[in-house]
Amino acid sequence: MKILVTGAAGFIGFHVSQGLLARGDEVVGLDNLNDYYDPRLKAARLEILQRHEKFRFVKRDLIDRGGIETLFATENFGRVVHLAAQAGVRNSIENPHIYVTSNVTGFLHIIEGCRHHGVEHLVYASTSSVYGANTHMPFSVDQNVDHPLTLYAATKKANELMAHSYSSLYGLPTTGLRFFSVYGPWGRPDMALFKFTANILAGKPIDVFNYGRHKRDFTYVGDIAAGVIAAVDRIASPDAGWNSDAPNPSTSRAPYRLYNIGNQRPVELLRYIEVLEQYLGRKAQKNLLPLQPGDVPDTLADVEALTRDVGYRANTPVEEGVKLFVEWYRDYYHPQTA
Repeated sequence: MKILVTGAAGFIGFHVSQGLLARGDEVVGLDNLNDYYDPRLKAARLEILQRHEKFRFVKRDLIDRGGIETLFATENFGRVVHLAAQAGVRNSIENPHIYVTSNVTGFLHIIEGCRHHGVEHLVYASTSSVYGANTHMPFSVDQNVDHPLTLYAATKKANELMAHSYSSLYGLPTTGLRFFSVYGPWGRPDMALFKFTANILAGKPIDVFNYGRHKRDFTYVGDIAAGVIAAVDRIASPDAGWNSDAPNPSTSRAPYRLYNIGNQRPVELLRYIEVLEQYLGRKAQKNLLPLQPGDVPDTLADVEALTRDVGYRANTPVEEGVKLFVEWYRDYYHPQTA
């Protein structure tokens, strides 16, 4: 099957593309290779993907309406995995306009392409950040998520609403996946594990927010990629038991689904750092700071719906996942320790 993966040169898109190619799918990878973080890392991921004969790369921006229309008109995609977006919770506070342009307008261009060109299934990235001010644990897709704390989260909630409207109006099957704290090899340099590793090896202090006491449902990228691919294969269908008097936010009379995709084993940040110190063989100098605006104290994913429907289960503990990240980091950067 021919599958479009947007954000293919990105962290999760790279791993998902590798998984699809490994099982024999044809993958068209779209990315604009922007400089939100070091483009050389994106180029290195892309170079690996381009070794596969069934991979083709298209450099294009989501906001290029005409370019996206042409892509869909000429390629005849069976399914679409939409992972491209302007990432970064904290950056959305400082640069809000680019988040709406990329994450909302860009999503519209992709879902319009799916609508007009017979795509069987759209799977797209949402985020655990949509839970916002919710404090009831574990976070469940059956909960209301109308209180986002950042514009980034609001744009992802908008994607979920837009997807439902297209599923309802046009019968387009859509599945949204709320990712929880993804980490692992080839990760983004703006993410905590990457920053911590770089600073610890350089003998520099690390900023530890909420004094390191908050817990995160850290999820290894290999588990995430496997879950995304499993979701691609299960085309969303209407929920025959959906009740409009007591609507379940995660399903619908339309072919629409929402799932959490996480580890379901939250780890305190200080423990996460302790594991990292173990594999780096160095202790961190910690700047203990209060919680940042837009951050939530804890996250914990209820993934039972995804387990039930596609057999998803995260199997990688942080001790193994952090070890694999450190091995990749040393191999890729060959850091000189201070």
